[in-house]
Amino acid sequence: MVTKNERSRAAGRANRWNTLVAGIAVLFVATGSAAPAAELKRPHYQVRRFEEDWSVLAEVPAAERTGRFDAMKYVRLTEDGWLWASFGAQVRERIEAWSNFGFGAPADADAVFLLSRMFAHADFHLGPAARLFIEAKSSLATDRDITGGRRTLDVDELDLQNGFAELRVPLADEGRMTLRVGREELLFGKQRLVSPLDWSNTRRTFDGITARFEAFGWSATGFFSQLVRVKKYDPNTTNDDVDLFGLYATTSELRGLGGADLYWLGLDRTSAAFNGDSGHERRHTVGARLWGSIGEKRIDYDLEAAYQFGDLGSADVSAFMIASQAGTSIAALGYHPRVEVGFDYASGDDEPGDGDVETFNQLYPLGHAYLGYIDLVGRQNIIDLRGTTVWPFFLRSKIKVDLHSFWRASTDDGLYNAGGKLLRAGSAGDSRHVGIELDMTVKRPVSPHTLVVLGYHHFFPGDFVEQSGRSRDVDFAYLSVQYTI
Repeated sequence: MVTKNERSRAAGRANRWNTLVAGIAVLFVATGSAAPAAELKRPHYQVRRFEEDWSVLAEVPAAERTGRFDAMKYVRLTEDGWLWASFGAQVRERIEAWSNFGFGAPADADAVFLLSRMFAHADFHLGPAARLFIEAKSSLATDRDITGGRRTLDVDELDLQNGFAELRVPLADEGRMTLRVGREELLFGKQRLVSPLDWSNTRRTFDGITARFEAFGWSATGFFSQLVRVKKYDPNTTNDDVDLFGLYATTSELRGLGGADLYWLGLDRTSAAFNGDSGHERRHTVGARLWGSIGEKRIDYDLEAAYQFGDLGSADVSAFMIASQAGTSIAALGYHPRVEVGFDYASGDDEPGDGDVETFNQLYPLGHAYLGYIDLVGRQNIIDLRGTTVWPFFLRSKIKVDLHSFWRASTDDGLYNAGGKLLRAGSAGDSRHVGIELDMTVKRPVSPHTLVVLGYHHFFPGDFVEQSGRSRDVDFAYLSVQYTI
């Protein structure tokens, strides 16, 4: 429900919305005809902007820096370059249109609204050993007249997204330790369990400490963090009720296999509930991931499995998940289209309230990328069989089509959405079949700075959804324009 106070806030910001929309349109047009810069291997823009290293520009004379924003990507603050800075920003506008949001419950479940997001960062380097990174964020939304209204996923008026001090210490055999203290977005592996959730308008971040060790071809990150609670119109605060900690190790130099991740993730929440059991949750996740390619046709694969143990109140936790995908490009078909198949399994509980919790906890994932764009399905009590095809075509555009078929892993447990919320109780129906989702996206990089994405998505409810409540087909479409510097 949108309050009168929220409506007045939105009305008061009308001019700002107009400025934002006009600004992004100007940027879009301007960059579309930009001349290519001189050959220089610049860093690619990253999801987490602090992973970019613009020191590559240090030895390039100012007159030879022909990139549109080179002047702000490397700024020498002392004559010898011991102190230097890099600045950047990103603006994203996304229009969303929904029909029958949440299977049409309640009946008024149609809406069109605009999500706007702005980031700006400053990255200060003090010699090779120290660094200070600061990134501010503003996330806004017009009226969202469907369930949830303008959520904390949509609105965070002005706040700090990343802000940490970093210390780098060289180790033996060309190794290095990197220590960070402060607010930092966390991202591990394929983001199946821990992700900043870039799809969200506000993104996810944590307060804490991380220590990364790099040696012998491996990188291992130990961390202790607390989730940052978004407060839409007030300063965000650390959530002392949620601790996330662990160790994540990765290498891309595993002989004969490609790459591997090994991890332990700990979660401590003062309150949680799963299928009739509730209480203080202390859950540990141990897992591994392998990826690489095999065969003369270069079939690539990605396999991940994780097991969870611990306790929830007086109940014992024992749960697991498996994720897999394999794909290849077909050279014989003109544009080299890619085909891919995937299988995901996340365990569910076999008996409500029996003192044993078998529901997998998906933690803090980028579920949106793996289990459908409509976000009706999360990595909890679910089986997903997926087929994907990607067709490159003119002007570096790509058309991607995903087809998912979802079933419940256990008929005694419910359906959980991408945020881990229970949508339908297990007792509401006896069918396993949740439904089928069709996802279609077109992605067009207009320039090195501008990305346009158009998507249409449809969910066909299965027997369980029909048995357990309102079951209208869900339609979702969006247009996103993102400009990054």
